[in-house]
Amino acid sequence: MSVESPRVGQTAYPRQTRRAIPGTLIYDGTQARKGYALNKMCFSFNSAANREAFQRNEDEYCTRFGLDAHQRDAVKRRDVLALLEAGGNIYYLAKLAGIFGLDVQDIGAQQTNMSREAFTARLVAAGK
Repeated sequence: MSVESPRVGQTAYPRQTRRAIPGTLIYDGTQARKGYALNKMCFSFNSAANREAFQRNEDEYCTRFGLDAHQRDAVKRRDVLALLEAGGNIYYLAKLAGIFGLDVQDIGAQQTNMSREAFTARLVAAGK
């Protein structure tokens, strides 16, 4: 039995119909392209020297990587959800969130529009 390889412009797997999940942003090729500069900057934070350079002058560091106005504003506001909407990949943004002093509970609180304390209380209650 022979299997045909995909033609130019086709994928090996059929495109599936996307299902909307309320409150969830689908990270796809469009989002990846939109967030390339942001994600590249966040990847640079694997180096302690780069984290220090960012902390010394955030604006200059964002300029160095070519972040757009929306991304730069989200960085200034420490708004992880806006960074996701601006094309940020959560795995790269975790480095930036760490620099901001945010942890997973802080991000969860942003996602649920709750205070950190209320979100933590909800987690504790769910664990009982």
